[in-house]
Amino acid sequence: MPVYEFTRTQIVPLQKTTFGQMQLQERRDLQRLLRESIDVIAPDTLVIAEEFGEWDESRRRIDLLGVDRKANLVVIELKRTEDGGHMELQALRYAAMVSTMTFDQAVDVFARYLAQMGRDGHDASAELLDHLGWVEPDHDQFGQDVKIVLASAEFSRELTTSVLWLLSRDIDIRCVRLQPYDHGGRVLVDVQQIIPLPEAAEYQIQVREKARKEREFVRGSNADFTRFDLVLGSLKYPAVPKRSALYLTFRHLVEMGHDPSELAEHCGPRKGRAVYHVEGEIGREDFLRLAESAMASGGRTFRAKRFFCDEEELFRKNGRTYAFSNQWGGEDWLTAMTNLQTIYPEGHITFTPAL
Repeated sequence: MPVYEFTRTQIVPLQKTTFGQMQLQERRDLQRLLRESIDVIAPDTLVIAEEFGEWDESRRRIDLLGVDRKANLVVIELKRTEDGGHMELQALRYAAMVSTMTFDQAVDVFARYLAQMGRDGHDASAELLDHLGWVEPDHDQFGQDVKIVLASAEFSRELTTSVLWLLSRDIDIRCVRLQPYDHGGRVLVDVQQIIPLPEAAEYQIQVREKARKEREFVRGSNADFTRFDLVLGSLKYPAVPKRSALYLTFRHLVEMGHDPSELAEHCGPRKGRAVYHVEGEIGREDFLRLAESAMASGGRTFRAKRFFCDEEELFRKNGRTYAFSNQWGGEDWLTAMTNLQTIYPEGHITFTPAL
């Protein structure tokens, strides 16, 4: 659809043009402008690198690499050409190459990008955590998926056919068309997401999710939703979820007289993130207020939903109030449970998969 200018006397169609005709170059202009206003093509994304290619000895480089608010990596490819070239194949290769990036690696990459942009004084870790809304790094949740954003003046039928097929196979990929117009020497750009169409996106997500679940049912899902029969001394808790089992075990040992900070030291790789505390034995509202204030002073946000911090869930011990993390899974959970069981035999802790 053309774009029109409405004046008091007439409706005038704007003249379509190309970025080349308007003397706009792919990297020097488009990439530079979009990296500073990335929401134009990739909402809720933080750019952490430009021309990223440390994993490849060739000259291949990701135009822009970002992280969305759900901790997914975002590969952004830009093309000034009129048909998008073969950017979908290039982006898939890049997505595969960065798919193993960890949180710590992302922080390192982001720090170098900030220095490159002349923002050396910025704390890359703090900015990334703030963007994600995390109090602390969640290594298990970071980089679970890689999204792809293709931005071009136009897309060939061959490319759009490929993208539609990739969407049907659960690859999160979108095409954003950047159509430039010449308006008296000024460049106006009509920005539209054409695949998937925004108005159909929710329906398409539902269709893909249904298809994914059907495939998992046929193949057998690898997701672990095992519940456990937990015994803590004379108390029995049948078929409890994993994180609840760990919380109950931790509480059991606190009630036996052990200090929460001491117990946290035995919670494996997540020991430094197992509990959050404030000074004073206080109620939930005061705990949240103090926790939010303390985190805000460091430019971060306290996320209560990531902790067991209802009134009856908090621990009050030795002049402090503690909240226990609810972010547990996989090997971290098993390590923490096994350590607490082994180190504190007086707790008489047993846990077995529920039948």
